[in-house]
Amino acid sequence: MSVNINADTTNGLVLTSDTTGEIKLQSAGADIATVDSSGITMASGKSIIGGGKVLQVVHNSSSGGSTSSTSFVDMGLSASITPSSTSSKVLVMANGIIRTAAVLRAGFSIVRGATNIQSATEMVITPSTLQNNSWYITQLDSPSTTSATTYKIQFSCKTGGTIYTNDAGSGVVGNINHIVLMEIAG
Repeated sequence: MSVNINADTTNGLVLTSDTTGEIKLQSAGADIATVDSSGITMASGKSIIGGGKVLQVVHNSSSGGSTSSTSFVDMGLSASITPSSTSSKVLVMANGIIRTAAVLRAGFSIVRGATNIQSATEMVITPSTLQNNSWYITQLDSPSTTSATTYKIQFSCKTGGTIYTNDAGSGVVGNINHIVLMEIAG
């Protein structure tokens, strides 16, 4: 025997039995969760925890590259995340170092799949033999999917010249550019 437990807006708590072998938790007749021999399954778009909680974190890093393109090109920095709900948001944060031989303007962009979701970040880079310039970009995205989703960083040199986001010749060893994806419960 099974039971549907419905918090009905007119009749209060309504219990209805059936023969599915499940317990369904409902509100106003809409499924919230199903309990059966395999555990608890949340209905599409529902979460067992409240909004704003961090559900998962993904990190990746790279040594970067260089560009003299005035159009955005891939930096070689990306990460993928599979949201657990279509209502989840993804907080994208990326940072690293950048250097140049002249005073230049660099642009940074966050791309989800093939869609540019943020490209307003621009900075002036000053040359230095002692230190590198830091860059940082962030965006809260609503991908509305439970499929694997890839975010990547693109960059451009807004004024003639070449910018570098790698460790070649900088004295820094290893991966110096980082991307962090955080799934936030919706």
